[in-house]
Amino acid sequence: MNEENIDGTNGCSKVRTGTQNEAALLALMEKTGYNMVQENGQRKFGGPPPGWEGPPPPRGCEVFVGKIPRDMYEDELVPVFERAGKIYEFRLMMEFSGENRGYAFVMYTTKEEAQLAIRILNNYEIRPGKFIGVCVSLDNCRLFIGAIPKEKKKEEILDEMKKVTEGVVDVIVYPSATDKTKNRGFAFVEYESHRAAAMARRKLIPGTFQLWGHTIQVDWADPEKEVDEETMQRVKVLYVRNLMISTTEETIKAEFNKFKPGAVERVKKLRDYAFVHFFNREDAVAAMSVMNGKCIDGASIEVTLAKPVNKENTWRQHLNGQISPNSENLIVFANKEESHPKTLGKPPTLPARLNGQHSPSPPEIERCTYPFFPGTKLTPISMYSLKSNHFNSAVMHLDYYCNKNNWAPPEYYLYSTTSQDGKVLLVYKIVIPAIANGSQSYFMPDKLCTTLEDAKELAAQFTLLHLDREHNLFSLDLCRRIWRK
Repeated sequence: MNEENIDGTNGCSKVRTGTQNEAALLALMEKTGYNMVQENGQRKFGGPPPGWEGPPPPRGCEVFVGKIPRDMYEDELVPVFERAGKIYEFRLMMEFSGENRGYAFVMYTTKEEAQLAIRILNNYEIRPGKFIGVCVSLDNCRLFIGAIPKEKKKEEILDEMKKVTEGVVDVIVYPSATDKTKNRGFAFVEYESHRAAAMARRKLIPGTFQLWGHTIQVDWADPEKEVDEETMQRVKVLYVRNLMISTTEETIKAEFNKFKPGAVERVKKLRDYAFVHFFNREDAVAAMSVMNGKCIDGASIEVTLAKPVNKENTWRQHLNGQISPNSENLIVFANKEESHPKTLGKPPTLPARLNGQHSPSPPEIERCTYPFFPGTKLTPISMYSLKSNHFNSAVMHLDYYCNKNNWAPPEYYLYSTTSQDGKVLLVYKIVIPAIANGSQSYFMPDKLCTTLEDAKELAAQFTLLHLDREHNLFSLDLCRRIWRK
């Protein structure tokens, strides 16, 4: 640790309590041989560790740690996370005051060590009554580019993005569901690294940048959900995309049964994509190899294994207030081709109970209806006596947590503006009276919505995420979208 870093540590030690002090950090460094550097609001321990040769560990080796007590530091945290394996780098997010910000990133040398850390340290009681959360963290290397002229082909978009940004690896463009000669008005641009993607986003995001005379929209693409290899080895459902709207489930079943009659159990088609269920996994894998790239009703289809994950509440899955078309939900937004354009459409996710397999994650309450028989006894209750996983709406969650913390209900203030094409766009500002005099007097998302319901839901989602980061009130699930910016 150089002189400058020691000075920084001295400054932090003035606000520390208990065993956490400069001597403890220096003792940790002396014991492990790791360096420690503080910069840009974070303190890096290692990266690389002593004696490391070669490139950094690959994607999938880093975990996100949330709900860390604000007065806990590396001398307590590092030994805990070393139980799962060798740490390549430990990054603790720091406040100017010297306290930590409640979360950190831990990069291990292998993916297996990162997965072990999630298994043994998620919900670990790191202090009496204080439980941390641990989940996978991946560098996001993909940008969402919206408002692209629909007549542009993949090659044109790729060439243009390479001209205006550096590090472009690939461009993913999907054809329109109704006209396969056109794109859907958006694309995903893959970069060689998170840094390259971040630099591109910084260059393009002001809103004044134009491609082909059009002002484009730029944001991070929603990351694909990671599913462990053991779970994927049990999947016997295929995801088929780029189908014609007119293609029927019967046609799809017949086409996939051609390579082996009777192999397909059932087909579920939703707009221009479908889920093909097989009786045996071996047949599903074989069919994927045979059918990928084939033409059905004149459309060249893409076929991948579907990803089974636990079905999460829709507001926790996505921040734009809409259900993803990548899940086989009962509710489908018909005639909304771009219902969730920021989510990459392949491969999709399936509900946890598909194939009779269950994710190791804690179970959610099933969203079902049951018959109401005459004479059924009903007991009046308050919604606040329920558990949080009974709510599917962020608006209800926010009201629930305000009540649980003995706060007054949230106050919603509606604002509107008009888009360039004349649409009325809406946004809510939320005030939490109990904390309105604190560091943030109100919460307002940076996106506008076309419906009142979506605007209110988005504002509640935005508020919950910020409350979680600032007050450490809620579950780690609300932090899963924290990415390196």
